[in-house]
Amino acid sequence: MRLVDGPLAGPVVVGSVIMPKNSMIEGVNDSKKISEKKREKLFELITNEAISYSVGIMDHKVIDDINILNATKKALTESIMELKIKPDVIMVDALNKIDTCGIPYISVIKGDSKIYSIACASIIAKVTRDRMMYEYDKIYPVYGFAKHKGYGTAFHINMIKENGLCMIHRKTFIKDNWLN
Repeated sequence: MRLVDGPLAGPVVVGSVIMPKNSMIEGVNDSKKISEKKREKLFELITNEAISYSVGIMDHKVIDDINILNATKKALTESIMELKIKPDVIMVDALNKIDTCGIPYISVIKGDSKIYSIACASIIAKVTRDRMMYEYDKIYPVYGFAKHKGYGTAFHINMIKENGLCMIHRKTFIKDNWLN
């Protein structure tokens, strides 16, 4: 159970993907609605079939410096710039006023549940971030990042209360009463 919506630690990761016109990988959906095991399998299928894909990553420092929304927008721009092939139009999940490198975009509310390519991109982003959190768990094992991926679970909040913050915590997401 999450007590706080959104991760308290780690980066924001945004995926971009260009899928073949007739692509329809079975099981693709909003990454939050798919089990971790299934996401991993879909990640491999998507990245193998994609015409081009990339990720943009903004770390906790950027998030704390410019806020999560602006960090997400910046990660999106980075991911678009990294695509080897540029799309004619970008479908994006619920973001507006974004720098898409001059490419027209359409913002779709709950796009990761409605638009196949947005769902594919959300899976790429989620799996990439989860893999990063597994690596952070090896560096900071006390926080249990492998289990909760940095989200605000009761366990994670208790570990912050007991151990303070580590280098990857988003300081602007931490409530003062969690710190000693």
